[in-house]
Amino acid sequence: MSSIPYSSVAAPASAPKRFALVDCNNFYVSCERLFRPDLRDKPVAVLSNNDGCIVARSQEVKDLGIKMAMPVYQLEALIKQHRIQLFSSNYALYADISARVMSLLAGFSPNIEIYSIDEAFLDLTGIADTDPIAYGLHIRRSIGRATGIPVCVGMGPTKTLAKLANYAAKKWSKTAGIVDLSCKIRRQKLMRITPVDEVWGIGPRLADKLNRLEIKTAFDLSQQAPERMRTLFSVVLARTVKELNGVSCLPLEERAPAKRQIVCSRSFKQRICEFNVLAEALAGFCCRAAEKLRQQRSLAGCVSVFIRTNPFNPDEPQYQRSACQFPDAATQDTRRIINIAKQLLRQIFRSGYRYQKCAVLLNHLQPEVTPGQLDLFTYADTIQQDKQQRLMQAFDAINRQFPQAITVAAAGSTKSWQYRPQRLSGRYTTRWSELARVRCV
Repeated sequence: MSSIPYSSVAAPASAPKRFALVDCNNFYVSCERLFRPDLRDKPVAVLSNNDGCIVARSQEVKDLGIKMAMPVYQLEALIKQHRIQLFSSNYALYADISARVMSLLAGFSPNIEIYSIDEAFLDLTGIADTDPIAYGLHIRRSIGRATGIPVCVGMGPTKTLAKLANYAAKKWSKTAGIVDLSCKIRRQKLMRITPVDEVWGIGPRLADKLNRLEIKTAFDLSQQAPERMRTLFSVVLARTVKELNGVSCLPLEERAPAKRQIVCSRSFKQRICEFNVLAEALAGFCCRAAEKLRQQRSLAGCVSVFIRTNPFNPDEPQYQRSACQFPDAATQDTRRIINIAKQLLRQIFRSGYRYQKCAVLLNHLQPEVTPGQLDLFTYADTIQQDKQQRLMQAFDAINRQFPQAITVAAAGSTKSWQYRPQRLSGRYTTRWSELARVRCV
């Protein structure tokens, strides 16, 4: 875009709120189709880390009744019958395409909240008041033309209603992918035909409890007294009721809030029996967890380790254990986290079992600027701390340029525990050697 499509003049304080949720359609599948136009209108699915489960589906796959997270081995006949194209998760490609989409969306509003890898909230207050549908179409066409990724745009006076509008934009093709719920009559009409579990934040368990109270649609929920919902359930649900009635309670979070817990785990395709191999995998998870910790400028006050066998195989002996340790001082140092994790693993590891999963959890997170509590005999060596911090920054810089370099150095290079994806597509936008090639015939 050659120019910013919104006015730089701030909206008046009296202007009615208008949020938009822009969501990429079947994002992982759309990324795979970008460089494979032959796959358009054909059934395509993307698999989990170990190629074990379905994590993304094209509309054609959804129409076959295949649910999210279904194991591939249960679908072999269906996959063969309908010639479903399967792909291993290509996170390098997805992350790069996502960054391009979000960068473009920032040109449509001065305030944006990146909610996930494939969706973002925009504050369009005072920007799209003249013709919101036309503005939504402009967003949709611009993203499609610049990236090739199809998106839907939902608008409303609250974030919850924008999410609901996006649901309608995806469900009904006659909307052309754009729905605006600023009109009270229109949103009530939509809420009357929308199951309550389609409301943002309403999961299956909560929906079941609401159904028992004869609250079965989004409209039913909107008619409840917020105070009653707060008493029976939570303040979060009370806010949802207000949001469904057009009262904005959830501002944009332009900066993602720091996570309260960081978890890195993996289910292994091949079972692990040896301590050294399990320790190598755990060290790799520690490297990634520590990197995430530093990205949000936090320190970990507790390190936990968890291991288990396959609970779904009754023919094998079962075992699972976890352990945690509170270091003397909160840390973000990869080396310390790995050392603590390995000590914990030695405590809980038992030979004779085939381990299926391993995880490291970093808890009791605190900002790195928070002064730590030292005991009477601890000497605060600020020079040494500064050196450690600069060393970790160097770790991250090397890993950005040479992915997995530090992980290999710290964890080991055998990678016998790591499953190699069998259906990985090219990293077309992040690897020179994997650029798409066009041949003229």
